[in-house]
This record gives sequence, C-alpha cells and structure tokens, in this order.
Amino acid sequence: MISTTRVPADKPVRIAFSLDNASDDTPPEDSSPLVFPELDQQLQPLPPCHDSPESMQVYKQHCQIAEEYHEVKKEIALLEERKKELIAKLDQAEKEKVDAAQLAREFEALTEENRTLKLAQSQCVEQLEKLRIQYQKRQGSS
Repeated sequence: MISTTRVPADKPVRIAFSLDNASDDTPPEDSSPLVFPELDQQLQPLPPCHDSPESMQVYKQHCQIAEEYHEVKKEIALLEERKKELIAKLDQAEKEKVDAAQLAREFEALTEENRTLKLAQSQCVEQLEKLRIQYQKRQGSS
C-alpha cells in the first residue's frame, strides 16, 4: 500500500530523480515510492519509461509542475497566515478606534459637566458673598 501522508507547507521537500537514459536493472513498477509525498495519489508523477525520451521528458515536466504546485501551496499557506495576522491587526485597530471614540465622548461629557459645576460654584460663591453682606448689615444695624 502506498502512503499518502502530507508534508506541511513550511517543511522543505527534497526531490530526487534522474533523467539519464541508463535504465535501472530492476525498477519496481508496481511499488513506486511517492516522489512528492504531499501530493494526492492521483497527482503523483507516474514513473517514466526509461527507454522513451518522450516519457522521460513528460516525467520531468510533471515533476517540475509538482514542485511549482508545492511552492504555490506553501505560498498560499504563508499568505493565509499573513491574512489572519492582518485581520487580527485590523480588528485591534477597529477596537482601539471604537475605544478612542468612546473616550472622546466621555471627555466631552466630563468637560461639559465640569463647566456646569464651575458655573454652579461661582453662583454659589456669589450667593454666599451676598448672604455675608446681608448678615453683616444685620449685625451692624442691631
């Protein structure tokens, strides 16, 4: 049985094949090892017929395509990870923006409350001063 274990996209994969026309003494046709273990079985390059240059060329092209496919998958995985990072940063920035807007509203409300309290304090001080004057007039007339 042929294993179809997947290799993570960030792991380097070494691929070895020979394009020499010299054929091996006993190439096992039915038990071919997976040249690209991260590929599904149906995408694996079929072993070439060592006697046919055309077969060797097709095998070489298939291996190059498989390498490119692996690189693209790896790049997609990296870009998806970067996308997650950027989404997290965007979410954080939006949260900070909402927090900043909330703080600005609170600041405006507190500023208005402070202004109102200062006005009330000055009115109370004026009233107190008027009451003192009235009290002093009453004390002086008695």
